[in-house]
Amino acid sequence: MVTKPAIVGGEFLLKEITPDQIFIPEEFDEEQRLIAESCIDFVETEVDPYFDALDNHQAGLMPSLLKKAGVMGLLGISIPEEFEGFGQSFVTNMKANEAMGSAYSFSVAFMAHTGIGTLPLLYYGNSMQHHKYMPRLATGEMLAAYCLTEPGAGSDANAGKTKAVLSDDGSHYILNGQKMWITNGGFADLLTVFAKIDNDRVLSAFLVEANTPGITMNPEEHKMGIKGSSTRQIFFNDVKVPVENLLGKRGEGFRIALNILHIGRIKLGATVLGGMRRAINNSVTYSGERKQFGSPLSDFGAIKFKLAEQVILLFSTESAVYRASKDIQDTIENNLEEGKSYGEANIEGVAEYEPECALLKVYGSESLDYIVDEMVQIFGGMGFSSEAPADRSYRDSRINRIFEGTNEINRLITVDSVMKKGLKHRIALFEKAREILAHIDLLEAVDFSGDYYRIKKDQIANLKKVVLILLPLAQDIFQRKLMFEEEILMNISDAIMNIYVVESTELRVEKLQMMDKKQIELYKDMLDVLTHSTVQKVHQAAFDAIGSIVEGEQLIPLVNALNKLTYAPAFNVKESRRRIANQLIDDGMYKF
Repeated sequence: MVTKPAIVGGEFLLKEITPDQIFIPEEFDEEQRLIAESCIDFVETEVDPYFDALDNHQAGLMPSLLKKAGVMGLLGISIPEEFEGFGQSFVTNMKANEAMGSAYSFSVAFMAHTGIGTLPLLYYGNSMQHHKYMPRLATGEMLAAYCLTEPGAGSDANAGKTKAVLSDDGSHYILNGQKMWITNGGFADLLTVFAKIDNDRVLSAFLVEANTPGITMNPEEHKMGIKGSSTRQIFFNDVKVPVENLLGKRGEGFRIALNILHIGRIKLGATVLGGMRRAINNSVTYSGERKQFGSPLSDFGAIKFKLAEQVILLFSTESAVYRASKDIQDTIENNLEEGKSYGEANIEGVAEYEPECALLKVYGSESLDYIVDEMVQIFGGMGFSSEAPADRSYRDSRINRIFEGTNEINRLITVDSVMKKGLKHRIALFEKAREILAHIDLLEAVDFSGDYYRIKKDQIANLKKVVLILLPLAQDIFQRKLMFEEEILMNISDAIMNIYVVESTELRVEKLQMMDKKQIELYKDMLDVLTHSTVQKVHQAAFDAIGSIVEGEQLIPLVNALNKLTYAPAFNVKESRRRIANQLIDDGMYKF
């Protein structure tokens, strides 16, 4: 029997979820763990020894490693068995992405091939296209790239100028244009290229074999980080593309690009977990080995603070990513049971959770950035040396805030997609929001004298009320001009993002206690510190938004309500962090 998700996308703002309604990483089964271990073993044995060589662009090395991964079946984890893949679930694929996420530039090439390179074809291709290309992509015989961005069309993808004109005999499209920042561009065999047919206002998508005459490339880009990945500009000069290689329908390219980016966002949220884990392990190892004033760095409170924050960010990101991934998987399976095609089921399953995908991309990439930055700081002077592992982690992390749509774009997507669901009555967002706003004087602070988890749930419920006050307020004041108030929208988006993550973490910790997980008090420490910081973040974001929306006497009831809803008593946050750090130090690596 297929499990129906407890909530649809964005609905977490309106409902209280119970631990039995979510999936947590501790519930992975043996097969899923074995797949992840295979990915980890591959990184350690086949990729790790070549990190320097990859960064130096040793000729043929990256494609050879990808093809080796294909031989081992790692490129086909999510591809159906009929196309030489393993047909694994969405959650399993996320776990594999996490395992590959510690491989620096290789993980970028791997994700580009298995994600944006392969999925447009898998989800939108017809039977002929599937049988021609999918088995070769699954096994690594062919490698893939995704050609969307142009010099004048980054976040605004539909502004692209690449053109496709039907030949006189109707057998080919003649492709002309330029693409840039194409990952895997230097060695890919199959390109998914977005272009406008004739004078169309919107994009179409084409499958273009890279050996087609008329395709030329600039040299490899010299990048700040992910130096080992191939990134090139690609030029199309009267390139003949068979009409049967039109992907999907004419004019469907923008929708294809958009839906593939949804998937890429949550995949990135999983991928950065691997980078976080590597950075934390390097941080704790070095802090135990390096001595100052006769003691290991790990003995000092300032270092314990950093280690604890690193742990909390990984644990909370992981909690939210797998909660959302399971909801997506359940929705996909429900769609299949309802008779939708494989492509439709997957596309609509991910698109349903557009807000969660966008916010997880932001939270995950910014959490990784914090972790690697503090790793450099823990290493001190050695952290600034290319001889130490902090160097590559720091450089390679930065791109994640730009990949899959910048974090600014994804913040706007988070709040915009939630509001659209409300305006279209797909969730009862504005109905509940206006009810809260109408009784704003009756709102109360949390009673901190009750059950531990009840207190946390009440705190989170009050944070949700903050967002539900802000949304109709901003909508009513600015109406159609709200889209131009990006600072306010980002305030609201930050609140939404942090609420989803802290709720996911609370549900995970509560479920761990129900499972009699050992060291539950340490997990509570993590939840306590995260809740403490989340309340402060939401208060600051809402305070800034309120002051930017209303003024004068209108501010008074809103600020009073905000102060009640974000009230939390002080507690010894220092000792909570120290207990988390001490456990990490005792274990010598991340084992939470």
